[in-house]
Amino acid sequence: MKKWMVALLVLPIMADAQSKRKQRIAAEKEQTLTQNNLQKHVQYLADDKLEGRRTGTAGEKLAMEYLVQQYQLLGIEPKGVNGYVQEFEINEGLQIETSSFLKVNGKSLVINEDFFPVAFSANASIKGSPAIALSEANQPWFKDLKEILEENKNNPHFDIEESIKKIANEAATKKATAVLLFNSSALVDNVQFNKNDKSTTLSIPIIFISKKGMQQYFTDAAATIQLELSVALSNKVRKARNVVAFINNNAPNTVILGAHYDHLGYGEDKNALDAVNEVHNGADDNASGTAALLELARKLKNQSPPSNNYLLIHFSGEELGLMGSKYWLENPTTTISSNYMINMDMVGKYDTARKLTIGGYGTSPEWGNSIPALAKNISYKIDSAGTGPSDHASFYRKDIPVLFFFTGSHPDYHKATDDWDKINYAGINEIVNLVYNIVASTDNKGKIAFTKTREQQMGRSTRFTVSLGVIPDYGFTGTGMRIDGASAGKLAEKIGLKAGDILLQLGDYKFVDVNSYMQSLSKFKKGDKTKLIYKRGSEEITVELEF
Repeated sequence: MKKWMVALLVLPIMADAQSKRKQRIAAEKEQTLTQNNLQKHVQYLADDKLEGRRTGTAGEKLAMEYLVQQYQLLGIEPKGVNGYVQEFEINEGLQIETSSFLKVNGKSLVINEDFFPVAFSANASIKGSPAIALSEANQPWFKDLKEILEENKNNPHFDIEESIKKIANEAATKKATAVLLFNSSALVDNVQFNKNDKSTTLSIPIIFISKKGMQQYFTDAAATIQLELSVALSNKVRKARNVVAFINNNAPNTVILGAHYDHLGYGEDKNALDAVNEVHNGADDNASGTAALLELARKLKNQSPPSNNYLLIHFSGEELGLMGSKYWLENPTTTISSNYMINMDMVGKYDTARKLTIGGYGTSPEWGNSIPALAKNISYKIDSAGTGPSDHASFYRKDIPVLFFFTGSHPDYHKATDDWDKINYAGINEIVNLVYNIVASTDNKGKIAFTKTREQQMGRSTRFTVSLGVIPDYGFTGTGMRIDGASAGKLAEKIGLKAGDILLQLGDYKFVDVNSYMQSLSKFKKGDKTKLIYKRGSEEITVELEF
C-alpha cells in the first residue's frame, strides 16, 4: 500500500518535470529556428544580386517580392493597395545626364565642380571658337554677372534667375548659340542648379562656370578657344514600394511594427560614405531590421497577444528621407486606431560594449514602466527623443508613441563593406524576443498614453557649427526647403517656424532644396546674426535671428 502511495506522489512530479523539459526543448528549437531564419533573410536581402536595394530599382523590387513571398508563406493577410504592395512615386526632379559635358581646347571640365547647366537650359550640343571678350553671331557668348550683382546688391527683390533668362533671350535674338555665365566679383550670386525648377526651357544652352573653372580654363579673355558643350537634362521619377501585412485580432487598437528595407544601391544618391560604383549591400542597414520584422511577424502569427491588431510595414525610400513612412501616413492602406509604433533600423551589431539603444523612451510613460524589467538581461541605453534618422520619426510627429531599436553606427555604415557575415544573429534574436515581450506586456494596457518629448535633427552626425533646429521635408518638390516641424526649444521654434513653412534664404544665400540649405548653413558660426526669409502659405516673411 505504501509503495502505491509513493508512486502516486511521484507521478505528478515526474509529469511536471517532463512537461518542463518539453517546454525547454521547444523553446530551444524556436530560438534556433529564429536565428537560422534571421541569417537566411539577411543573406538574401544583402546579396549582390539585389544591387543594394536602392529605392525604385530592380534590386528593390526583388527585395519586395521576397518579403511578399514570406508573408504569403506565413499566411498573414495583405494590407497594401495591390495585395501587400503600396506603390508611390519619388519625383527626383530634373537631373543632369552623364552625357552632359564642357570641353575647352580639348580638355574636359568637371561637372558640378568646374561648371553646371542651369535648370532652364536648352538640351543641345554646340561647337564654337569664341573669345570671352567677344560676342559674335553664331558663336557661344560669355557673360560676367559682376555688373548686375553690384547694381542690385541692395535690391531685396532682385532675382538672379530672371536676369539670366533676360540675358539669354537677348543673346539668342542676336544669334548666340549658347551663353556661358561666370561671376568675377566677390558678391554671392546664388546661381544654382534647381532640380525643382518648372519654368519654360530657353532656346539655347546656358552654363555657369565656377571661379575654379574660370581660373583653370579661361585665363585669357582675348584668346580664341575651341569649345564643345552638350547639355542633357531629364526629369526623373522613381516608383517605390512599401510592403504592408496585417494580423487581425478584431481588437480596437493596432500596434504598428516597421523597418525599412531599401538601401543605397551603388551610391548613386550620394549618401554613401565611400566610393560609388560599388554595390552597397546594407546587411545591417537595414536587412537586419527587415529580417527581425519578418521573424517578429512569424512569432505573432503563431501566438499574438489578443488585445491588439498588428500592422507590419516594410518601408522603402527611408534612405531618401523617410519617404515611405511619410507616404503611408498620408495615404494609409487601412483604417486603424494606432496604439504605438516600434521601428527596428540597424539592429545587427549588438554587443555588451556597444549596447542596444532604445529610442523613443520618453514618448509614453508606459515605456519606463515596462522596459527596465523586460530588458534586464540586455545591455542597453535609452534615448528619450521621439524623432531621429529613421521611420519612427514620421509616426511620432503624428502624436503616436514610438520605440526605436538601434545597435549603433560602425565603420561599415553606408559603405560597401556592410555585409551579411559581419552580423550578430544571436543579438538580433535577443532584440526580436525583447520586442515581442514588450508587445505582450502592453497588451492589457489598452491604448497607451503619448508624451511629447525632445526632438533630434535628422542625420546620425552633423558637420555644422550652427543649427536652426528644423526637420526637412525631403519629399518636397518645389523651390526652397519645406519643413516637417521645428524641434522643441531650438532656434526655429523660438522664431516661430512651423510645419509646412518653406525656407528660402539665409543671409545672402538662397536655397532651392535641402542640399543648398545645408550648404548655406555651413557659411555661419555661433554668434552670427543674419536674416531668414521663408514662405507661409502665400505670405513671404523675413525674420532676424542670431545663431
